[in-house]
Amino acid sequence: MKDYIKSLFLFFFLSYFISWVIWLPLYLPKFGINSLPIFPFHHAFGAIGPASAAFIVSKIDQGTLGIKNLFSKMFRWEFDLIWYIVALFSPFILLALSVLARYFISSEIKLAGIGVSREFPNFNFALFFFYNVITFGFGEEIGWRGYALPKLQKHFQAFTSTMILTLGWAVWHIPLFFYRPGYIEMGFFGIIGWVMSLFTGAILLTWLFNSTRGSILIVAIFHGTIDIVFTSNSIDTIIMNITGFLLVVFAICILLFNDLKNLSQVDRQTD
Repeated sequence: MKDYIKSLFLFFFLSYFISWVIWLPLYLPKFGINSLPIFPFHHAFGAIGPASAAFIVSKIDQGTLGIKNLFSKMFRWEFDLIWYIVALFSPFILLALSVLARYFISSEIKLAGIGVSREFPNFNFALFFFYNVITFGFGEEIGWRGYALPKLQKHFQAFTSTMILTLGWAVWHIPLFFYRPGYIEMGFFGIIGWVMSLFTGAILLTWLFNSTRGSILIVAIFHGTIDIVFTSNSIDTIIMNITGFLLVVFAICILLFNDLKNLSQVDRQTD
């Protein structure tokens, strides 16, 4: 087996193992086991799986240099302002367009629930944003984009790498189907749609990562803003569906204006 395949296999195995063990108290009740303690923010703790796996395998692959490389990408911030604007505001622009579309459909503007978390009702918008960026933003993206994507892109086109990564990313979510309400309620076609939404997000994240020459910071911010838009409490279903459609259109535009080899105007990141 080639070395890069071994490294990727170990990375995904550790990502799943660490996160799934942390989440045990949350999904074992589905199987009749209720004895394990559940802590505040327990679900968020699972996000350290991909990040921890990335540091462990980077250390195995390249020693101290691998660790330094990951840290340098985490704090890579010197790039054009436009990428900060895209990461911070594009999901909210799509949401605003969806609200306007909802108004033209029904003459109603429904803003209730935007930026409000059902899980953390005491969080204001700023706290909800930083929570998402720090936990699932950095926690996931240090692994998915920071480690796995460059490793894949060294051997495959950016588009192919994104497809492979999406499958690995989707598998990581399996325990959530046993305890997260939104996941439990998905039927077969709902799961297919969810996987396609992951792929859509992955295309945009690959584009941002490659365009900023490997900045984990920018993809963590974008991951956080996307989470705010799609996990806010009780946003009108029609608005969410329109937002999801516009996100797909956004991703299609990225595919149309960038070649599949790099999914950006610069060379894809391969470390």
